[in-house]
Amino acid sequence: MKILIPIDGSESANRAVDQAISLSGELREAPEFFLLNVQWNIATGNVKLFINRQTINDYYQEQGMAALAAARTKLDAAGLAYSYHVSIGTPAEAVVQYARENKIEMIVMGVQGQNALSTLLLGSVVNKVLHLAECPVLLVK
Repeated sequence: MKILIPIDGSESANRAVDQAISLSGELREAPEFFLLNVQWNIATGNVKLFINRQTINDYYQEQGMAALAAARTKLDAAGLAYSYHVSIGTPAEAVVQYARENKIEMIVMGVQGQNALSTLLLGSVVNKVLHLAECPVLLVK
């Protein structure tokens, strides 16, 4: 089974990792875990005039790897194989696109992101993933 865990560095995302690890013990075969961090595209408008593309890409990668660190540590400690990816774009759409492209069979995600203000201003990533996903989505409180 291919399981995608979107990771934003929040405690909620870490609980989703814990739940996915727990779920893996109940499956007949060891699942393939995919960790995905999505960085908002900040390189718009005049930003590109002042900061070169490589610096921006390095920033995305650095932030993404920092967000993925706790999840990777948990999966390493559990002895479970996984792959990880840092994407750039709108989180919900990027999660669903990644799931389609990689033939993901289940998405396990936390119900709360990093902060309530971004959820209020940008809409709930969880609600958008639920609406757009073509596979089951397990929400973890």
